[in-house]
Amino acid sequence: MTKKKSLRNPSTLALILLILAICFNPFVIVDAGERGVILEFGRVREQILEEGLHAIIPLVHTVKKLSVRIQKQEISAEASSKDLQEVFTDVALNWHIIPEEANVIFQEIGDEKAVIDRIINPAVEEVLKAVVAQYTAEEIVTKRGEVKSGVDELLTTRLTNYHIKVDDISLVHVHFSERFSDAVEAKQIAEQEAKKAGFAAIKAIKQAETQVNLAKGEAEAQRLIKETLTPEILQKEAIEKWNGNLPIVMGNDDLKLLNLDELIKQHKK
Repeated sequence: MTKKKSLRNPSTLALILLILAICFNPFVIVDAGERGVILEFGRVREQILEEGLHAIIPLVHTVKKLSVRIQKQEISAEASSKDLQEVFTDVALNWHIIPEEANVIFQEIGDEKAVIDRIINPAVEEVLKAVVAQYTAEEIVTKRGEVKSGVDELLTTRLTNYHIKVDDISLVHVHFSERFSDAVEAKQIAEQEAKKAGFAAIKAIKQAETQVNLAKGEAEAQRLIKETLTPEILQKEAIEKWNGNLPIVMGNDDLKLLNLDELIKQHKK
């Protein structure tokens, strides 16, 4: 009698119903940005549950939820360039699980953590090594966009085979060994000094050419003046500047007037 009364207690009935609801819940909610993979006694079904409320068979079906949102993975990898220099690269990869293939990726690989550990990280490292090996260290710097495109293309192809979509990839930081960086810096300094020396040499040559040209010009001017000075011209210039008084030359015996023609002849000599 006591047992029957306890079963009729509202609190007891509510508790029993709650336990049954938890154990035999016929509904599942798939949140935004997720897909539900249905497991039927552990076997992955082809049906994929989209966002929303779905009915399932309790105890028969279980649902594994996978995020199909874009996720960011940061990876640091080391590779060797074509000229055998060590290259250290920090990569930022944006990716997401292809929603229509969520059941396949769960069946073949597992959840998001398994995807990152087993597929994405190794793929990024291998692709970087393959692409970087095609360029010298200097080309990796000067052709960074080309290197990125190569990594993007190869990684997209590789991850698509594993039902993963590459949204974007960035080579956040590319750096080299300290010894190589010092050598590059020394080379740049030497090139700058060589350019400065070249500019100084060119400037000196230009200055020398200018001096030579000035000297040639002066010599040519003197030659032209000498060739164009005739007795008639000199006499004309003297007459134009004459004030009307003939110069007098004092001699021992008497006064002499300066002969203008003689003066012109002496000037020409």
